[in-house]
Amino acid sequence: MVTRIQGLSSRSFGIKRGVSAGLLIGAGVVSLVWLFAAKPVKSANKLEANEPIVAAFDMVEVPVPIGPVAAGTKAKDIAFRRISYPRHQVPLDAITDVKTIAGLTATTALPAHLPLFAGNFNRRASGVNSVVERIPPGMRAMTIKVDATSAVEGWAGSGSVVDVLLIAHERTSVIAEQVKILSAERIVEPVEGAASPQVPSTVTLLVNQEQCLAINTAIPLGKIAFALRSPDDQENWDTPQYSAERFKNKGSRSDNEKQAVSGYISVSGKNGGKSFALSAGKWIETSIVPEGFRVMDEAKAQPIIKNGDLDDATAKYGADSRRAVQ
Repeated sequence: MVTRIQGLSSRSFGIKRGVSAGLLIGAGVVSLVWLFAAKPVKSANKLEANEPIVAAFDMVEVPVPIGPVAAGTKAKDIAFRRISYPRHQVPLDAITDVKTIAGLTATTALPAHLPLFAGNFNRRASGVNSVVERIPPGMRAMTIKVDATSAVEGWAGSGSVVDVLLIAHERTSVIAEQVKILSAERIVEPVEGAASPQVPSTVTLLVNQEQCLAINTAIPLGKIAFALRSPDDQENWDTPQYSAERFKNKGSRSDNEKQAVSGYISVSGKNGGKSFALSAGKWIETSIVPEGFRVMDEAKAQPIIKNGDLDDATAKYGADSRRAVQ
């Protein structure tokens, strides 16, 4: 009887001890939950004290063109819309009020949807246009009449570089080189990829002051023509003039020889004789006597080379003749 009671008591004690342990564990969990609940959690929307704060109202509205603006457009003719920018992103000299450019004219082409600057406008009464803005200081623009031949079938159009020729009095002369065409028939867009470009009746040239005077002086003297050249070609003409007389005499050996040969010498020695013609400052060996020169009778001539030694020619004709003889 006692044994049964002790066994029951033992089991009861074990149950009580388990309950107590469970209560303690539960109390610990509750305590941890309370601690986490009591600790403030940082909000994702809340910034640290040292982080910069840009308020939503710290913005500025800037007028921008709705579309591209051509040079010479008056400010009153530009369509604007206002875009909000953070104040710190707006350049200091950007226009924030269109009233500040009232009565002004755009001096250059302006892009769309971007802030404008006071330096893009001025108060020129006459304004500017697409040709004027392409004239650098010191240069001039002048217009001349052309046709299909002088304008190289229309390929000598806006943006092309040409040489200006004068055809007059049976002579062709280069009067201006590396001249840029600013516009053709009042069109400033370059001729690019056109299958058959339009042949203009007039072109406007960008010239320096001397070229301007030369071309205008040449116009009443004959026909003006263009020679189209590559923009990368910086070489000058080898012969800036060509005459009809030269063309007729081309291939005539005697006429050319008269102009080219300015001296003649014939020397002889033990090993035979040699003849040289002076052309363009150089002695050139030749087997004929150039026209206009004659050879003195050998019996009457003074010996040029003594004892057959070619080096003795140096004493009479100098170092240049010596090199030519050798």
